Amino acid sequence: MKKFAVIIAAAGKSRRFQKGGSPLTLNAPKKPFAPLKGRAVWLHSAERFARRRDVAQLILVVSPEDRADVERKFAAELSLYGIEIVEGGAERFLSVEKGLKAVKASVDYVAVHDAARPCVGDGDVENVFAEATRTGAAILAAPIVGSIKRARPASTGGKLETEVVREKLGLGAANGERLAVDESTPRENLWEAQTPQVFEKTLLERAFRERKPDFQPTDDAGLVEALGAEVAIVPGARTNIKITSNDDLAIAEKFLEIVARRDAKPKGFF
Repeated sequence: MKKFAVIIAAAGKSRRFQKGGSPLTLNAPKKPFAPLKGRAVWLHSAERFARRRDVAQLILVVSPEDRADVERKFAAELSLYGIEIVEGGAERFLSVEKGLKAVKASVDYVAVHDAARPCVGDGDVENVFAEATRTGAAILAAPIVGSIKRARPASTGGKLETEVVREKLGLGAANGERLAVDESTPRENLWEAQTPQVFEKTLLERAFRERKPDFQPTDDAGLVEALGAEVAIVPGARTNIKITSNDDLAIAEKFLEIVARRDAKPKGFF
């Protein structure tokens, strides 16, 4: 049986999530530590892999400023699942690289999963793991179904009224620039990348080793693609959302119920 290490990426700043206060308080959590159906978001993600027999190592990558709080608050879960803590870097790909350096020599494949994707299903994990062992590199992804528009700054200029109101209330403004459609982009053959993204360990190590200094990939597959290696696409469920706002937590609660029902179906049931 091939052995997998799973790197759970939880070192982001959660800038688009609720801000202020300690990252582990209920008033202002970073998204991996926010409560979701009575458990932290990252635990839903980690537990999906912890019960697999082929997962030999689980690594949680967190920000240096969060490490002490994570080790204290989640001591029982870290011990129960044998999860190792690694301190991340300034960018996501640097955090993954630090996690990769902690992977055991006996591991054959490395899966990287966003801590903020708690709704990935067992079936999708099984499929992307299997495809990676066959091809060397595979990712979950969902086909784009909506119309795609490339945006540009609107000629009218100024900020949206909603953003002006936010500033007056002291809530700050994220990106209130007025936008207009620059062009429409055909959606054929366009896929939205998800996680886990799974790679033969030596291939991912080479991708990081040969990364050009000015190249900052948006995901791990981008590094492998830069080598000229082929990355297989495994169709993933649309329920595998990435939590980016507090509103997404309510959606994730419902999606977890859907995923649980789907995973509970007997194999071959349609």
